[in-house]
Amino acid sequence: MKVRVAREVLAEAVGWVARGLPSRPSVPILAGMVVEAADGQVTLSGFDYESSAQVSVPAEVADEGRALVSGRLLSDICRSMPRDSVDLSGEAARVHVSSGSARFVLHTLPLDEYPPLPEVPAASGVVDGEAFARAVMQVVSAAGRDDTLPVFTGIRLEIRGSTIALLATDRYRLGVRTLPWQPVDAGAEANALVPAKLLAEVAKAMSGGELTLALGSTRTGDGLIGFEGGGRHATSRLIDGEFPKVRSLIPTESTITTTVAVDTAALVEAVKRVALVAERSAPVRITFEDGVATLDAGNGEEAQASEAVEVTTTGEPIVAGFNAGYLLDGLASLGTPIAHFAFTQPTRPANLTGISEPGETPSPDSAYILMPMRLPT
Repeated sequence: MKVRVAREVLAEAVGWVARGLPSRPSVPILAGMVVEAADGQVTLSGFDYESSAQVSVPAEVADEGRALVSGRLLSDICRSMPRDSVDLSGEAARVHVSSGSARFVLHTLPLDEYPPLPEVPAASGVVDGEAFARAVMQVVSAAGRDDTLPVFTGIRLEIRGSTIALLATDRYRLGVRTLPWQPVDAGAEANALVPAKLLAEVAKAMSGGELTLALGSTRTGDGLIGFEGGGRHATSRLIDGEFPKVRSLIPTESTITTTVAVDTAALVEAVKRVALVAERSAPVRITFEDGVATLDAGNGEEAQASEAVEVTTTGEPIVAGFNAGYLLDGLASLGTPIAHFAFTQPTRPANLTGISEPGETPSPDSAYILMPMRLPT
């Protein structure tokens, strides 16, 4: 193998594949990355039996070949190279990596022991990559991080004809986004629970154009989802388990008693300041009344904070308590200048959505449900 690749292109591609490699692989071979030079490009691949990543980038290929090297080490080397191009050359037991006067020699791993990448299922449809990435980023903060409860660490994809809904919950909040797509089968219905961290990485990396989704059938035992876009391919095993029926938490219009519209940036800054004195796991108390949201936190024994923010309120006054971190995550997910709250009662979930201008009706395609916290008496 003998090949030359633009440094920035190679470093970005190697880094993306390396991020998916296990930090503590069950077997050492899974820490490797396959480097293959052929047909005017270099293809980089990684696989750990749960997920795979593959990307191809243009290159000047003098001699074709394949090699398996430490993926994370190759990523670190490529990022640090001093010149605009990187040369890779390989022999039986070593791969030489050079740029300018910098020279590295990597010992290869046995290619014949490396597992073949999984076969990607047939394409299910195409979605706009940027819109999909935005939807994933808006719900991913609601996904759980406790690996002992794997069902809550995923994002559920619900395919219903020409729409895809994304849902994530950690039992204390719920993120929901719905967006259009172009299915191969106009009447398709399918559900898939995808690891949230992987889906966020894939969506971000493939946001430049059309993104193809390929969903295997859990009924036939090949619970696998594939992604293709921008010269990149990725697969992931689906999470096995029953996602909770959470849509009933979203308030319906007939049950809403109070709505509040507030400048998103102003509320974010106020929550950050008031939360400085909130004890761990203690709520920030918010009173919505007479065109003002009054935020309070802390106690008389140590420190207290209070701040008021102008709001537009319709309906009954309401007092609710929220986890400051969860509230800030929800506000960050909106991407709009105005945050809109819909309440049924203080002890029931509140729906946080975004609007672009005063008086606008929130879109039914999005929801960020926040479970209220019990306020001290």
